[in-house]
Amino acid sequence: MSSPDLTDAERQAVLAVLNTPELSMGPQIRAFEKAFTDFTGLKHAIGVNSGTAGLHLCVRAAGIGENDRVLTTPFSFVASTNVLLFEKAIPVFVDVDPRTGNIDPVLFTEAAQDLAGGGGNNNRRWLPRQGAKSLGPLKAALVVDVFGQPADWDQIRKKTGELGLTTIEDSCEALGAEYKGHKAGTLGDYGVFAFYPNKQITTGEGGVIVTNDGQATDLMRALRNQGRAPGDTWLSHTYLGYNYRLDEMSAALGAAQMIRVDELLHKREQVAAWYGDRLAEIPGVEAPVVETFTTHMSWFVYVIRFAPQLDRDALAKRLEARGVPVRPYFLPIHLQPYMVERFGYREGDYPVTEDLGRRGLALPFSGVMTEEQVDVVCRTMHEEIDRSK
Repeated sequence: MSSPDLTDAERQAVLAVLNTPELSMGPQIRAFEKAFTDFTGLKHAIGVNSGTAGLHLCVRAAGIGENDRVLTTPFSFVASTNVLLFEKAIPVFVDVDPRTGNIDPVLFTEAAQDLAGGGGNNNRRWLPRQGAKSLGPLKAALVVDVFGQPADWDQIRKKTGELGLTTIEDSCEALGAEYKGHKAGTLGDYGVFAFYPNKQITTGEGGVIVTNDGQATDLMRALRNQGRAPGDTWLSHTYLGYNYRLDEMSAALGAAQMIRVDELLHKREQVAAWYGDRLAEIPGVEAPVVETFTTHMSWFVYVIRFAPQLDRDALAKRLEARGVPVRPYFLPIHLQPYMVERFGYREGDYPVTEDLGRRGLALPFSGVMTEEQVDVVCRTMHEEIDRSK
């Protein structure tokens, strides 16, 4: 599905760390974090061992706890909901925009107003059927920038500002994207990026939190290192923390990738452009939409949608059989078995999310793909769609 874009510079950076005695929490993590403060213009960056770890630390820093309600999206990777469940909070799902798959800002505004403003019976519209009898306050919003495109943040920030809600921006898929000239990851109180091998840059596994909040930064730095706060001696731990550290080898790889970040983003743009040209000639296929407020798209995955009359799953099997790896993308979070069991969700609860989940298919995509490979994917798909008719 995807291959990382690595050169000898990255390999030499990792090898250099192996020739030093510092393999954890040394100069490479500091260099990697500085690359992100330089890139985003924010004051602080905290390197962690995954995007999930980064989101979890943001939840802790925001003071989100048992029965607190948090507005978020059911159209995402499950980690954006799981980090709320880790702290026994209640995720309150808001359906998404049918064009982008990002949280619908109009519905978001309605939900926030109802839940924070004593909306009476309207509250029931936003709550699950079960598993949320004891409700705390509406505490925060965890907003996802899906597939490398920022959410429509203006209305979201207006409402969260009015209500005093903390905003966590899940930009794990959106490194380098911009919303009206503002970089993804800088639009909430905290932003998180992730670096799994299929991401725009990779550290193998890893993530970074960015923020201007110095107090939260101190807490998150302590929590990532087993709760060891500034001033704690060896084996002294002020907080209940986690092993969320990013190792020096991974940080060195990431720092080397950040030197090339503009090149890496541009190469992905080129592959996306090849796909866009060819998909325009295939009936029944919708290419991704880039909104006008997205002043820079950061291509993470390339997810198409089939017209409703086409059988997505049957086409996916035939593509796989012909050597073209594809994946349904995303499976709605509210229909995951553990969410159905806990909260009683059913099909039909979030119709736009479910429609996108039924019709979406991720194609092979990375910055190292060639134009010939894109040709093969599109030609094979065109042939299989014709056969299905």
